[in-house]
Amino acid sequence: MDKNTVVKLITDINVTELAGEKVMIDFATGKYFMIKGVGNDIWDMIQNPITYGEIVAKLLSEYEVSEEECTVSVSNFLTKLKELNFVSME
Repeated sequence: MDKNTVVKLITDINVTELAGEKVMIDFATGKYFMIKGVGNDIWDMIQNPITYGEIVAKLLSEYEVSEEECTVSVSNFLTKLKELNFVSME
């Protein structure tokens, strides 16, 4: 994934916060996803179009984690959201 890849929400998803986790449900397809921790931060960031590089940079400024670990984790998370058709990446 290139740092200039733009991440955009593409599905109207019902999001409920429950004990520090976000439960996301796409009622049209029945798909659901639960996130917690840093996933919540990423979800909040992608409410508006944002680049992959911007997400990684913001997380690196907030958390003590190596750049390699951060980029791999963010890439894996966004890939999962794309597989669920929650986001597009261009």
